Amino acid sequence: MRHMATYDLMETVRTTNQWLGASALAMASYPVFSMVPNPALQMLAAWGEVTERSFARMVMKPDWGIHTFTEDGRDHLVKVEKVLEQPFGDLLHFRVTGRHVRPRKVLLVAPMSGHYATLLRSTVISLLADCEVYITDWHNARDIPVSAGKFDVEDYALYLVDFMRHLGPDTHVMAVCQPAPLALAAAAYLAEIDPEAQPRTLTLIGGPIDPDAAATDVTDFGRRVTMGQLEQSMIQRVGFKYKGVGRQVYPGLLQLASFISMNGERHAQAFSNQIQSVAKGEASEHDAHNRFYDEYLAVMDMTAEFYLSTVQRIFKTREIARNCFTIKGHKVDIGKITNIAVMTVEGANDDISAPGQCVAALPLCTGLPDAMKSQHLEPGAGHYGIFAGKSWRNNIRPLVLDFIDGHSGPRKAVKKAANKPAKPAPDNVASLG
Repeated sequence: MRHMATYDLMETVRTTNQWLGASALAMASYPVFSMVPNPALQMLAAWGEVTERSFARMVMKPDWGIHTFTEDGRDHLVKVEKVLEQPFGDLLHFRVTGRHVRPRKVLLVAPMSGHYATLLRSTVISLLADCEVYITDWHNARDIPVSAGKFDVEDYALYLVDFMRHLGPDTHVMAVCQPAPLALAAAAYLAEIDPEAQPRTLTLIGGPIDPDAAATDVTDFGRRVTMGQLEQSMIQRVGFKYKGVGRQVYPGLLQLASFISMNGERHAQAFSNQIQSVAKGEASEHDAHNRFYDEYLAVMDMTAEFYLSTVQRIFKTREIARNCFTIKGHKVDIGKITNIAVMTVEGANDDISAPGQCVAALPLCTGLPDAMKSQHLEPGAGHYGIFAGKSWRNNIRPLVLDFIDGHSGPRKAVKKAANKPAKPAPDNVASLG
């Protein structure tokens, strides 16, 4: 009950701040005050508007906001369809109406690390022109009844197995950040137990395959804090307001506090600048500040067992890096991947999953010919830039699509090609063949 009370208290603080912001905006916006203009009232109204919006966004799932797609001078409607529904996450398809189905079928594996899958909105948009895009849409744990059971890293991997099976063997998987090691494990699991369902390619983008390969604040935290300390300080029970009442979670609001603390001064300055802009009448509904923070502040709870098993098994004991990960008692051997082309993408300035952590996947694929392994290190790119920024759009995306096209033929053709010398790699791409 103590943890449940803490969750409700945290929710009360958020609601109170939202109410204070709304109240300040309402009071300072009374028409009577316009008779005596006062800069202090304008600043109060601006503070209220920015505050109310910010605290309201913390409990709202953002909309995908992808309604149309323009091609050959025509606008096509985009329908977001649920292809497969499960208690902890759905498989979505962005179906572009009125055009032929694209031959590239891409499954984007979104992180379950505090933010919704909409964090990859720009990645989805960038792929729509050339691909049939599917994505994992993870649910907020606070909205999942306790009766749905647990959800840990093994369950996550099994969800990926189900999604890959459903989409079929002509699928190209792209795992972004946190799910990279679990996507690698899921692919290896399929390669061994159901090779007819394994995907064509697997692209791992900025993920902690081996967290010890390059230290960051994230890996240092995982090493420094004990599991008992994490459970005591980070885990709470969902309060009475939500369907998941009683479920143990790592709350999204706690995660948000951790995110903001990493760059506290920068965020404080950004909000100060936005209040000034609102007071001057220079802000707008969809300006750069609102576009970023509407997404950044929208956080979701993770199940306690997923968060704790990620820290324990991915970061502390490094089960993926040591190739000793198990799923329901079955040891997953990454060396069983023999016919899935694997590419890793890293950012030279990534301070979350530093260079070296993701490329560690390639040596684990001992059964994969070198010609089916590729790696790319993007100069000057940080973590978000390698999947959502200019580096992704201009440099990485074309390379990933070329990689997909190079391994899209029939399985036998791909296998034969794998025994031939590798073709010269484009600039910044190291083919291991």
